[in-house]
Amino acid sequence: QVQLVESGGGLVQPGGSLTLSCAFSGSIFSRYVMGWYRQAPGKQRELVAGVTSGGTTKYADSVKGRFTISRDNTKNTVYLQMNSLKPEDTAVYYCNAKVGSYVVAADFGSWGQGIQVTVSS
Repeated sequence: QVQLVESGGGLVQPGGSLTLSCAFSGSIFSRYVMGWYRQAPGKQRELVAGVTSGGTTKYADSVKGRFTISRDNTKNTVYLQMNSLKPEDTAVYYCNAKVGSYVVAADFGSWGQGIQVTVSS
């Protein structure tokens, strides 16, 4: 059974940076498309970024140019580097894993517990 453990969240000022990490275990990492989703108060959970085993990435329009998703297939870990953070980035961020070869926005698969990212002055 897939287990996902996120780390790296916290409080940051607008314009600052954070890097989230997600450790994958319980299955074969290379079979999974990995992603980061977020859910802000009163909003649906949305795909922020996804990456295939081969390194193909997709991003939400709201984070393009600011966030970078990457994965290390030797360490079974996926990262989300977040730069130029805005208050509207405040949300609970969830690591996601789904078997496949393409990044898709549908929110199925396995989930981490979620970590809070708060962007505030």
